[in-house]
Amino acid sequence: MTKAELIAVMAEGAAVTKAAAAKALEAYAGAVAKELKKSGKLGLVGFGTFSVVKRKARDGRNPQTGKKIKIAAKKVVKFKAGKALADKVK
Repeated sequence: MTKAELIAVMAEGAAVTKAAAAKALEAYAGAVAKELKKSGKLGLVGFGTFSVVKRKARDGRNPQTGKKIKIAAKKVVKFKAGKALADKVK
């Protein structure tokens, strides 16, 4: 599903315009990013938990040349689905 398709589904489900649904989606994404940057964790009961985890620096390989490269450490966002969401997907 693309972002445009998600906005269309949200607009239809909430009986609002696509522009209002797009604003709501942008506000949601912004709030999630802001909270993850501030505290590193965001839990939505019934949906799941977003968290920031540190990934260690590691060695890798350039697939074209086979040469060893160094991959830097970085922070990544992790999502764990809640029970209600997992049950709906089954």
